[in-house]
Formats: sequence, C-alpha cells, structure tokens
Amino acid sequence: MHKHSRRLLRGIGLLTALVLGATACGGSGDGGSDAKKSVTEADVQAALKEGGTLTVWAWEPTLEQVAADFEKAHPGVKVDLVNAGTGNDQYKALQNAISARKGVPDVAQIEYYALGQYALTEQLTDLEGFGAGKLSASFSPGPWNGVKAGGEGVHGLPLDSGPMALFYNKRVFDKYKIKVPTTWDEYVAAARALHAADPKAYITNDIGEAGFTTSMLWQAGSRPYKVDGTKVKIDFADAGARKYTDTWQKLLDGKLLAPVASWSDEWYKGLGDGTIATLVTGAWMPANFVSGVKNAAGDWRVAPLPQWTAGAHASAENGGSALTLPELGRNEALAYAFVEYAAVGKGVDTRVKGGAFPATVAQLNSPAFRNTAFPYFGGQQANKIFAESAANVADDWSYLPYQVYANSIFNDTAGKAYVSSTRLADGLKAWQDASVEYGSEQGFTVEK
Repeated sequence: MHKHSRRLLRGIGLLTALVLGATACGGSGDGGSDAKKSVTEADVQAALKEGGTLTVWAWEPTLEQVAADFEKAHPGVKVDLVNAGTGNDQYKALQNAISARKGVPDVAQIEYYALGQYALTEQLTDLEGFGAGKLSASFSPGPWNGVKAGGEGVHGLPLDSGPMALFYNKRVFDKYKIKVPTTWDEYVAAARALHAADPKAYITNDIGEAGFTTSMLWQAGSRPYKVDGTKVKIDFADAGARKYTDTWQKLLDGKLLAPVASWSDEWYKGLGDGTIATLVTGAWMPANFVSGVKNAAGDWRVAPLPQWTAGAHASAENGGSALTLPELGRNEALAYAFVEYAAVGKGVDTRVKGGAFPATVAQLNSPAFRNTAFPYFGGQQANKIFAESAANVADDWSYLPYQVYANSIFNDTAGKAYVSSTRLADGLKAWQDASVEYGSEQGFTVEK
C-alpha cells in the first residue's frame, strides 16, 4: 500500500463508524505490494474440485437459493451465507473484522457508492488478475462503472442494478386527467395540478435523501465528484446541478412534496391510497410494491424517467451492489468461482426469478425478460422500460472515496432545504463545504 493511502486510511473512519477504520491496511501487509494477484481458470477449477467452506456476507435474499444451487453443483463446497446487516450495518461489521484482521469473510456484498473507500485503501482484491476485465461487455454501463470505482482495476463483480424509472398511479392520474410527464417541467406542472385538485395528494414524497439526490444529479448531467486517487474535486454548482436544484426548488416552494419518509408506515399508506402519486426510483422497486402495497395492485404503472431536455433518453442508477473479495479473505479461487457464478453465471437467472434486477446485458436483452408481464402493473411489460433505462445510464459517474461519510451528513447540510427557508442550491453548497473539510482533514487533496 502506498504510504499516502496508508495515512489516509488511519484518518478515515475516526469521525464515523460507517467508514474505514484506523488500522486496516488491506491484504498486502505493512510492507506493501502493488502486484496484482493472479488466479487462472485452472486454479478456479482446481479449487472447486478440492472444495472447502466459503463465508459470504450478504443481505440479498435471492443468494440463499444461489448458494444452495452452487453447493449442489459442487458437492465439496459449503457456502456459509451470513447476513451481517444491511448496508451501513454490514460495513461497520466488515471494517471491525478487517481492523482486527480476524473473521473477515471470503466474499462481501458492497453497494457501488461505498466501494471507493475500500478500493482506495486496497482492502478489496483487484479481480483484473482473475480475468474479470474480460467480463466488461457482460454488464450494463452503470454497474460496471461502479465496480471500477472511478479508478483502475475491477473491485468486484456487479450483482444487481437500479436503473431509474417513473412509477405512477394510473388511477389517480386518470381521475384528475393528468398526463404522464415526459420532462421534469411537465412533472412540476403535474405536481401543481394534482395538489390543486386534491390538497391531500402529492406528486411524490421527499424529505431529503443523499442517494436520491446524487441519482438525480447523475441523470441531469452533473458530475459533482471528480476523483483521481487521493485527489478529489467537489462542485455542486455545475450546469447539471443547477437544472436539478432550480426544478426541485419549485416543488419545495410550492409545498408539493409529501413530508413523509420513504419506507415508513405513512409512506406505504400514501402509496396505497393514492396520496403519493409517483415514485422516482430504481428498477428493484416492483417487489416492494407487491409485498408492501398490495391494496393498490392494478393502480400503478411504469414510465421512462422524465427528461431534463425534451426528447432525450438520459437515465441514472439508484442503488445496486457488487460481490467483492476482501483482501484478508481466504481461498480466493473458490470465492471468485462463487462470485462469478452468482453475478454472471447460472445464478443470475435464479436471482431474477426471485425478484432481483440484473446488471447483466444477456438478461436485460433477452425476450423472456423483456416480455415478462407484471400483474401488479396491470400486465405491463415493465422490464422493457427498465432495460432501456439501464442502457441509457452514462458511465462516467464517480462517488467520493468517503461517500458513506458524505451521505451521513446530508441531512445536516443539504437536508435543511427541506425543513427551512434554506435554498436547495445553498444546501448543496453546505454539503460540499462539509465534504471538502472532512476530506482535507483525512489527508485528501480536495479542490472545490
């Protein structure tokens, strides 16, 4: 590990348990080594023949069947699938294990926005030497960009993705004769018309959320984060960001957003009774409608994401994760065999059948996938919209190497625009300033 990266690592995580700890130095040891590990297909096949136990930390429920199928195909292999927590809870547990150099899993599920912090400090095995680079064409652009983590190497294989779409309540739209918006200006107009017709109804809910905001900036063409190793630039005032803030400010000024937290009981109720009329989110959402908003089956439909420029087709990712090999994990050839099976092999179809949304081009382009009818959405073939969205995601987005921390301070900075007279553009500037300050404190060279 480079000395500067090691110094950065000592600082990251001291202010929050959600980011990197102070003692981990990856698997290269204190002496450091930049040599890429190499595992051949022959090594993988030998590992499968020899067998052994793999510890996989993941929260994705469809992996249970994938693990069972993998064990059946390779009787000498035992997959110990552990749910160490979702997202941040797992990252804390993972970092504790890495810091203690004990109990580190062989495979870990990590969301794309969090990958950078592990990649920078070499806590994940670079899979280029395993032949992962040849798989680039197998994945849609957003997820593949995610495992590159803004730099060199392949830090995992994409497990799933979240190309964005507009979910809307057709019953409500028809009732008030509101056209499905194709631009964000039309979306604002629809919000006004809906709320005027029914003061209890809102176009959507939003009380400020970092992941949603960065996804919207991504689609608008904003690129607030530029990362080159330990050099970082943060700028929330580019043209794309202004498109987003100017438009969303109209919704805030008009009190046209339901002040309801996503995933709350109020949120589910609003989706069910039509008082929350749209959701702008990732393609993983349908299963949540089916399980959590059963009373509105048949009311909802899916449409392409509204555009900032009429006639455009820009999209963005919201959510998604990769399977990675922590540097301190064991039996890397066997671990890679499982990751490849789950992310780009036979396990993909198993996961899609279980409700996961794929990151793989083969599934996204297959007639069977695209023509799947969704009874919940009135028989609509919604995957056609999701697949087109996935293909239209720009692949030049970057997250900060300390994005987990940055997201944790969103509500204390940008979030004030949702609960006070603070303008959204000013809130993003406050988020920028706080992120710059933190990065500088940790030893990054930060430009704003």
